[in-house]
Amino acid sequence: MQLPRISMRRHPLALDIGIALAMLGCALLMGQQDTREGYPPLDPVGYTLTTAVGLLLCLRRRAPVAVAAGVLALWTAYIALGYWPAVNSLAALLALYTVAAARRLAVAAAVAAALGTIWTYSAFVSPHGSVPAAGAMGVVVPAVLVRFGRSAHQAERRGERLAELAAHLRAERDEKARRAVADEQARMARELHDVIAHHMSVISVQSGLARYVYRTDPATARRALDTIADTSSEALEEMRRMLTLLRRGSEDPESYAPMPRLSSLAEAAQRVRAGGVPVDLIVEGEARPLPPGVELCAYRVVQEALTNVLKHARPARAEVRVRYRPHSLHVSVTDDGQRTDSARTGTGEGHGLIGMRERAKLYGGTVTIGPRPEGGFQVSLALPTSATPAPEERAEG
Repeated sequence: MQLPRISMRRHPLALDIGIALAMLGCALLMGQQDTREGYPPLDPVGYTLTTAVGLLLCLRRRAPVAVAAGVLALWTAYIALGYWPAVNSLAALLALYTVAAARRLAVAAAVAAALGTIWTYSAFVSPHGSVPAAGAMGVVVPAVLVRFGRSAHQAERRGERLAELAAHLRAERDEKARRAVADEQARMARELHDVIAHHMSVISVQSGLARYVYRTDPATARRALDTIADTSSEALEEMRRMLTLLRRGSEDPESYAPMPRLSSLAEAAQRVRAGGVPVDLIVEGEARPLPPGVELCAYRVVQEALTNVLKHARPARAEVRVRYRPHSLHVSVTDDGQRTDSARTGTGEGHGLIGMRERAKLYGGTVTIGPRPEGGFQVSLALPTSATPAPEERAEG
């Protein structure tokens, strides 16, 4: 826990004024005591010097060395006039501590030596002063204050370094997250070629058919035109979704690889089985053609989840469950692995987890990632396949 004295530069001036006024009040009360040691009571000069010392303390954090010099000078004058040295000694000690906590050790040592000298001098001018005792106190007490002040100074520097390190780590984490999102978006941009190529191929075939049978079979021509209308609308929707995330292009040969579909999940599961993780693939509901982007999103989420099982949960058994609903698609990947680490906690800071969420958001879906109460880990994806999903379908998955 960081103590208030460590963060001096962040304290408001009001706090320093409050401390100074409190010490001034204590000094004035001490000056009114009958010491029975031959010291004169405070008179206007004594009150003036004591008040000046207290007011100087208000600025001790803004100008530590200047305030310490002023306090020691006024304290010396106060002692030389025969007043009780203890009245303003606390102010001098506080001024020394402030210098030690805010300035270099050499400066603090010089102020400590000056304070010790004045303390010893007070024994010479006091009616019943003990020079050896005052000399010992003039060495020990300033040394202790310098030690505590330097500890506060070092703790403040450590706190500042820790704050800088924390800010650097936050910036690095945010930058990694941005890069992960950008990489995932670039990959989706490369896949845009396949999505558009699919739709344009369908439109080309259907337009050729419509033109061929336009006069001989009007009904077939109308069906072809309807297909063209639906396909072009779907293509525009895919472009609208994916172009919002386009940031840069790529000329990789991978850009033109065939786009995986849900029918490719069996091959993905087989690859994971070959890696040593048994995988069960379960399909519920009647499989039907879905928009290519939706299928691609589901495939990539399953692919990433199985990769995490392979990397982080072995030995384990995984289950991939695909549920077709009238207006939505639900996909879940569960495993019974016992290992838990930062890559599988569901915090959303891993590159793969960020990619899952970005893909789901792109198609209006949601992803739930986290450990299961009964053990293991689960990734659940819910994607709408039409504009009007049923309430129970939205709640599922």
